[in-house]
Amino acid sequence: MSPAAPSELRLQALPGIPIVEPGQDLAELVRAAADRAGIALEGGVLVVCQKIVSKAENRLVALADVEPSEEAQQIAAEDDKDPRHVEVVLRESARIVRRGHGVLICETRHGFVCANAGVDLSNAPGPDIAVLLPLDPDASAERLRADLARRGARRVGVIVSDTFGRPWREGLVDAAIGSAGLAPIEDARGRADLTGRELVVTTTATADQLAAAAGLLMGKDSGTPAIWITGIVPEGGGRIRDTLRDPEMNLFR
Repeated sequence: MSPAAPSELRLQALPGIPIVEPGQDLAELVRAAADRAGIALEGGVLVVCQKIVSKAENRLVALADVEPSEEAQQIAAEDDKDPRHVEVVLRESARIVRRGHGVLICETRHGFVCANAGVDLSNAPGPDIAVLLPLDPDASAERLRADLARRGARRVGVIVSDTFGRPWREGLVDAAIGSAGLAPIEDARGRADLTGRELVVTTTATADQLAAAAGLLMGKDSGTPAIWITGIVPEGGGRIRDTLRDPEMNLFR
C-alpha cells in the first residue's frame, strides 16, 4: 500500500449475490452484482466473506456422514455439544489451544487460532451441514482475483474475510484469512513519525483493517457477502499465511 494514508475510503455493498452453491463461478456472481450496482471493478479492494468461498469450493460436510471419535464424544458430553460437530472441528484442527466454558479454541491447519477451527453451522446450505474454511484461503483469493481480471477487472486486490473472536475483548471482528493483489501488512519501519522519531516496530495489518471495515456492511443476517472498497489502491503482494506470528516469537503460546 502507499505510505500516504488515504483521505477517504468508500465502501459499497455488492447486492443481489444469490446463495452460492458448490461449483458455481464466484467471479461471475461478483461481476454480475457489480454490473447491476453500476460499480466498475477497477482500482480497489474486493472483500468477500469466507462462507461464499467455502460454498463455491464445496467445503461442506454433512454431519449425518460423520462418525464421532471417542475424543469427540467425550468433549461433546462435557461441553453439551453435538459430537459430530466436535469431530469435524477436531479433524480441521492442528491442536486444541484452550477449552473452557463450553468454548473450543483451536489452531487450524492454516495456523489461525479461532473458535471451532472455523467450522460453522450458521448460514449453511441445509440443516446439520458444517461449512469449513477453504483449504488455502490465499489461493482462493488469488483465483478470484485472476478470474475477475479475465472478466475485465483491473488493479483489484481481493481479501477473504472471516469473523474471529478476541481473547481480551467481547464481540467478533472480521479479519483477513486470505489475500491477493495487495500487501497484507504495511511496513512503516524506518519512516519517521510526526516528530521525526524513527519508527522501529510499526507494521500495520492493512488487510485486517479493510476486512473489519467491510464487516460493518456484511453482518450475519444481511445477505451481503461482498464489499467493494475504493480510496485505497492495492499495491504489492503477499499472503496472509506469511503474516502469522512465528511461534518462537509468540509470547502467548
